[in-house]
Parts: sequence; C-alpha cells; structure tokens
Amino acid sequence: QVQLVESGGGLVQAGGSLRLSCAASGRTFSNYAMGWFRQAPGKEREFVAAISWSGGSTYYADSVKGRFTISRDNAKNTVYLQMNSLKPEDTAVYYCAAGPIAGALGYEYDYWGQGTQVTVSS
Repeated sequence: QVQLVESGGGLVQAGGSLRLSCAASGRTFSNYAMGWFRQAPGKEREFVAAISWSGGSTYYADSVKGRFTISRDNAKNTVYLQMNSLKPEDTAVYYCAAGPIAGALGYEYDYWGQGTQVTVSS
C-alpha cells in the first residue's frame, strides 16, 4: 500500500502561482511513477502531468505545457507540481497518483490521494 497526501492548494488570482506537494508513505516511493490529475465541477477527471520513477521523463497535458512543472524528490518521498501563470480554467481538485508507469490514464495508477482544491479567480 502507498498512502498519498496532497497539500499546497488554495485561492490565487489569475496569473499567480502555486506549488502542490504530494507526500507518500508506505511502499518504496522510488518504485513508482507519479501523476497529477484534476477534476473540475461537472467535468471528467483529466490528466495534468506525470513523471517517471527516476524523474528522468516527464509528460504534460497540452493545456498546461509551458506553465506547469512536475518534479520529484525520492529522498523526501514527495512529488511536486509547480503551477505558474494560472488561469481560471485551472480551477479544480488536484489529485496525485502512484503507479507502475507514467501514464495519462487514470486506470494506469494504483494509488490516489484525497485531493487538494485549487481555485483561480479572474
């Protein structure tokens, strides 16, 4: 089992920045690829970013490419999502997830956090 706890969400004005963190406990963190997903009210959950177990490969949704950066610190069992130039359409609950590969589909991940709310005001 892997337990994931997100933090760092909040209310920010458009154009601002936030950094989300996801702390992992349980099984060896460095064995897992990590992903960030988000879900806005009334919408399907969507892929945001993913990172390989080593951190050597990263992947982004087109909607966040160039604005968001995913990174990880295996010594701290933590994955981060740096979000810059935030837009109102980035408003959602953000979830981190752990799985065997850095995929863009939710079913590719085995463990999920409880989510953290990000609200971007215009």
